[in-house]
Amino acid sequence: MPTLTLHQKVFLLLLSIVTIGFGWILAPYAGAIFWGVVLAILFAPVYRWLLRKTRGRAGLASLLTLLLIVVIVILPLSLISVSLVNQAASVVEMVRSGEITVGMFFNKIMAVLPQWSINLLERFHLSSLASLQDKLAEGATQVSQVVAVKAINVGLYTFEFLTSLCIMLYLLFFLMRDGSTLSARIKGAVPLSRKYKQRLFTNFTTVIRATVKGNILVAIAQGALGGLAFWFLDVPAPLLWAVLMAFLSLLPAVGAALVWAPVAVYFLATGAIWQGAGLAAFGVFVIGLVDNVLRPILVGKDTKMPDYVVLLSTVGGMALFGLNGFVIGPVVAALFIASWDLFVSASEFQAED
Repeated sequence: MPTLTLHQKVFLLLLSIVTIGFGWILAPYAGAIFWGVVLAILFAPVYRWLLRKTRGRAGLASLLTLLLIVVIVILPLSLISVSLVNQAASVVEMVRSGEITVGMFFNKIMAVLPQWSINLLERFHLSSLASLQDKLAEGATQVSQVVAVKAINVGLYTFEFLTSLCIMLYLLFFLMRDGSTLSARIKGAVPLSRKYKQRLFTNFTTVIRATVKGNILVAIAQGALGGLAFWFLDVPAPLLWAVLMAFLSLLPAVGAALVWAPVAVYFLATGAIWQGAGLAAFGVFVIGLVDNVLRPILVGKDTKMPDYVVLLSTVGGMALFGLNGFVIGPVVAALFIASWDLFVSASEFQAED
């Protein structure tokens, strides 16, 4: 291995410092940059199709793709968010007016619980309504303090969100228009052989497309089915619970059940046997089937990763990176597997020589 000269060492040190510094500057808007890259990869086939239709006018094709993203992604999410806030406000008002009471729900649940679970609740002093109300009051005080601080800074957070959105859309335009050039420069800068770089970059883009496409389709399907069931059973604010189920369905296997299962238990505890049994059956055999069937097909098949790796990497990624982790986790897992496959194949080739 050749020894580096003093000039080369100084240059590498300078390169490391300015790279870290540039990353530090971009860190406040890392989420906007990340989703800009993800959307650019997802809509790259649409951009290439529009590029052909516009006879090679890259700027126009990029602008049309950006407008399409705004229409089919940004605007629907904005409308759902407005409806979600309205339904959440209506639920809060129902609790405040006494239409929904915690005490009635608590007493009916306690009446049907087995003795071992009641003994477990007694260990945590949660077996009586008074103790539960004390715990809820304590938690509500802490939450209210946090909400008060957030409310004071609501203007700042709104400004930051709009700034991040504008940065993402602005960056997305150039990622669409200059994506092939940027990709070629990044590949050229990575100090690996062409075969290794091609495989790693292919895995990177494939996993992002499969993970986002698969998880979002599963989330939409589970949220829509759950919301439809809640609407049919006349559960208040079905859109609110549908969105919550869609969000929680990003957690494979158990996500949406965290919403529909307690509602089914409530129906059973209040004597609505058919509603409770029907919701439980619908949740297990329909909503659960979507997760068990669609997710491996849409995510595991394209990424060529085992289901348990997809599950662990998704949950671990979300634990570390929040919502972004449902993409970052599987991408890191796929690059890990691809890197070790390349290492093993190279080692076996050298051993044969």
